[in-house]
Amino acid sequence: MLQFSKYQGLGNDFLIVEGRQGQLPDAISNPDPAWVRRICDRRFGVGGDGLILALPPQAEGELRMRILNADGSEAEMCGNGIRCLARYLGDTDGDAPGRRWDIETLAGMIRPELMADGQLRVDMGPPFLTSEGIPTTLMPEDGLPQGVLLLEGEQLKVAAVGMGNPHVVVPVDDLASIPFDAWGAALEVHPAFPAKTNVHFLQVHSRERLEIRVWERGAGPTLACGTGACATLVAAVLLGLADDCAEVVLPGGPLMIEWRDRSGSVLMTGPAEAVFDGVLTPDLVPAGSSMASTSEAPAASPAPMAATDFDCSKDCAEQCQRPDRCLRDEAQQKVQAFLSSTSLDSMLNLASESLEQRTKARFERGTP
Repeated sequence: MLQFSKYQGLGNDFLIVEGRQGQLPDAISNPDPAWVRRICDRRFGVGGDGLILALPPQAEGELRMRILNADGSEAEMCGNGIRCLARYLGDTDGDAPGRRWDIETLAGMIRPELMADGQLRVDMGPPFLTSEGIPTTLMPEDGLPQGVLLLEGEQLKVAAVGMGNPHVVVPVDDLASIPFDAWGAALEVHPAFPAKTNVHFLQVHSRERLEIRVWERGAGPTLACGTGACATLVAAVLLGLADDCAEVVLPGGPLMIEWRDRSGSVLMTGPAEAVFDGVLTPDLVPAGSSMASTSEAPAASPAPMAATDFDCSKDCAEQCQRPDRCLRDEAQQKVQAFLSSTSLDSMLNLASESLEQRTKARFERGTP
């Protein structure tokens, strides 16, 4: 049995699994891509654009985010995903507006903040504007890697920006008239980009309002891409097409993107909302992923710790510190006894009651 929460940001939806206390088994915290594909499948699983794992930090952050795409691959970052994670953290912990988190990602430390209107403002860090950092073979011009690519007989002027993951931005006159699928699929794997890249077609309505259509690497057309909206604004500013603060309209809705200091961070503000809480049945949980685990006893145990100072999840991270009275062994025995004496229907009822209490608490706090 594995509880999860489903959140969406502008239609980009994610399954979020809680593991900040280190309670997740390795089969879930380091999941098999096939399992991720299964639970993200909209017909045979729960359905989602990706899986987000909230994990213990490895450096100076409060927690670490791993995000797995629906195809099982791991993403460096996802703007909509981190807003959903922050909204989940606020809902779960009862945080008030003004709360800010330091979240470790493969793209570095990302800092979302809960706003008074329920939206999330995220410091996405500075963009990558070198060919090597993106990566791309396009050469910098006026501070932005750009050039002309030949595609199906058309010469397309493109620009590349990195936001911890690669993006190519293609300004067009009319989004409705381009062969979106064909161009998106071709540019995703174009030789100008050593790694698969996200593709964004940009139509400028005004210097304060941009519109884009998103072709996400490995997924195709999507309703939204937060990092893509940030990359688009950066490219548009450097191309002289937009102001340093503009509304970026995606198929799923608008994001407000700011890049006030051309050597500083990009700020993204937008919504994220809870969809539902749920429980994966045992058949959908990876094999060998018991939610309690045992530790082998060391040859010699150190001096016992005072009960008030002892934290099993931290103090036993390397090896069991209390082999004669191991809390994890006790927990495993209790779990096995519970499983032996409780029917599947009863377990589902217990999980439902827990999720119902959490959902009620969210609404009682006035969460949008």
